[in-house]
Formats: sequence, C-alpha cells, structure tokens
Amino acid sequence: MTGALMSVSPIAAPFSQIVPLLYGGCFVLLLIQAFRVMGKGYGALRRDDSRQPPGPTVHPELLDDQGNITDEELLTVRFSGREPLTDEDGSQH
Repeated sequence: MTGALMSVSPIAAPFSQIVPLLYGGCFVLLLIQAFRVMGKGYGALRRDDSRQPPGPTVHPELLDDQGNITDEELLTVRFSGREPLTDEDGSQH
C-alpha cells in the first residue's frame, strides 16, 4: 500500500457519512431553538402595558384591619440640602 489511501471498511463507511449529517442537524435544531428563545424575549418588549394594575398600589402598612387606608397621622421626613446639624443651644457638629 505505498502511495494509496487506506480503504474504509464497509461497516464504517455509512457511519462516517451519517455523523456529519447528525452534527449538522443538531446544529440547525439548536440554532432554531436559540432564535425562538430570543424571539420570546424581544416579544416581551413589544407587548403593550395592558397588564398593569388598574390603579395605584398602596403599601400594606397604610391599610387598617379591614383593608381601608388609615386616617392616622403619618410621620414624614424630608431632606432638603445639606445644612450643618445644630443642637438646641446653637452649636454645630
């Protein structure tokens, strides 16, 4: 067998032809699946906001035992600017 290619056995010949086809088929199926998954993500961006809640949502701690908004006075804090802290006697920190 000098200079001649080695011949493939009759059993291995069909297998060597099927492997590239199987590999290509799996590649195509995975590629299609990838586009389907990405399409669902892009489709979620295009949806309208009709699934929004019908009204404003209320924090649960503002509701009383019956589920109504409380009439109690609420503590509110507002931060406006950075002023130096002073004590009652006028000394700054």
